[in-house]
Order: sequence, then C-alpha cells, then structure tokens
Amino acid sequence: MSPSPAPTSYHIPEPQKSNLLPALAAGAIIALFAFNIYLYVQIDHTRTDLAKIQESLSTELTNLKDASSVTTAAQKAHLESLKQELETARSQARDQARTLSSQAKAEAAAHADQLAKQLQAEEAKALQQQSSEISEVRTAASSANAKIADVSTDVGGVKTQVSATQAELQKTIAELKSTRGDLGVQSGLIATNASELAALKRLGERNYFEFKLGKDAEKKPARVGDITIQIKKLDPKRNKYTINVMADDKLTEKKDRSVNEPVQFYTSKAKQPYEIVVNQVQKDTLVGYLATPKEQSGR
Repeated sequence: MSPSPAPTSYHIPEPQKSNLLPALAAGAIIALFAFNIYLYVQIDHTRTDLAKIQESLSTELTNLKDASSVTTAAQKAHLESLKQELETARSQARDQARTLSSQAKAEAAAHADQLAKQLQAEEAKALQQQSSEISEVRTAASSANAKIADVSTDVGGVKTQVSATQAELQKTIAELKSTRGDLGVQSGLIATNASELAALKRLGERNYFEFKLGKDAEKKPARVGDITIQIKKLDPKRNKYTINVMADDKLTEKKDRSVNEPVQFYTSKAKQPYEIVVNQVQKDTLVGYLATPKEQSGR
C-alpha cells in the first residue's frame, strides 16, 4: 500500500488591527480644540463689548463735566456782575446820603437790600445746581462701575464654563469603549447612557439617531434615521432582544443580541457599516440609538 498523503496545512491570516480608535481619538482632540476656539472667541467678543461700554461711559462723564464747567463759569460771571452792581449801588447810596432827603435815602437803601437778596438767591440757586450736577456725575460713575462689574462677571463665567466643559468632555470620552460588532468589524466608541451619547454627538464623528420603541414596533416597523426597525422578541431577564432591520429594501434579522452590543449591517450609502446599540431592554420597550457614517457614498 502506498503511504497516505500528508495533510495539507492552512494558514489563517490574523485579522488586521483597526486604525479606527486612533482616528477617533484624533477626531476627539480636533473637536475639543475647535470647541475651545469657539469659547475663546466668545470671551474676546465679551471683552470688546466691555471696552466699548467703558469708552461710552468715559465720554458721557467727560460731557457731564464739560457741561458742568460751562454752567458754573456762566453762573460765576452772573454773580460777579450782581456783586459789582450791588457795590455800585451801595457806593452811590453812600455818596448821595449826604445830599438826599430821608425819603431818597430810604429808596436807595431799599434798592441796595433788593440787590443783596437777589444776589443771595442767585448764589443759593447756583450752589443747588452744582450739587445736582455732582450727584448726576456720581450716579453715572456708579452705574458705570456696576456695568463693568457685570461684564467682568460674565467673562469669569465663560472662563469657568470653558474649564468645566473641557473637564467633563475629557472625562466622558475617557470612559467610552470600543469593541467588535456582530459582523466582526471594529466598531466606533460605544455609548451606554445619555451623557456618553451626548459626548459622542459633540465629537461629531458619526450621525446619531436615538430611539425608544414600544409595543407598536412589534406590529409595524418604526422609522429610525433612514432605516426601519421591527421588534420580534424582548428578554429583559437576560438583557437580550431580537429585531428585524430593513435597509435598502433588504430585511435582516438580528437574533438574540445583547445590551450595548454593536449590531452592524451595511447599506449602499456608505462604505462603513451602520451600527445599532441598544442600551435598555424592558418588558415592552427597546431603548438605544443608531450610528451612521458621516460620508454617505456608495460602496
């Protein structure tokens, strides 16, 4: 008998490592950088508005001071005129006192008294007006300081918001994970709750469509993005579910899938697979999201 031929050996190629995670990390850094630029532009606009307010208030204070100076100078000139007229009247009264009768003396004295009262009234009026103008200047200065304080508070608030947003986004992104989907393709980052999904939306790497399907989706498929989903079976105890996915007029059954497992399928619109991630399986409800590629070109 001839010897049996040696069994043929097959070499199974190792799956190539995906470069998706580094790309997503780079995308996250770019998104953070862009968000920081936007917030710092907002701070710069706020500072510009503050400078305009300060310039406007400075102009207003200068105008008030100039107006006050002009009014004060006019009042001083008027008072000096009254004083000079009073002195002239008194001098004339003294000169005429020696030659005039008692009646003439009385009239001259009365005229001098009248001028003195008028001068006193004018001085009181000028003092009151100056006090009012000083009060207006102080009020304007107080208002200016209040506005400056408000704008400074707004700037501080924006800076605090920038720091808090950066810290929260970085923390959430660090907690996100990536895994292989049911087609064996390395998936993107997976969100397991609302806050993580919000962080993914901020990154902007993919389109996200949230869904919450009830009992109606068992009889009639529900529209999610550009596909439809029909519930076939829900198993809350095991966190399992079965659905039918309709895309490109092609029906695909996804049977006994788990919570937070990327369920993948291809469409004619994209080179990368679509992904469905279910976060909650309840008695009558299925909660999760659909992630689709940004580039919608044919394969």
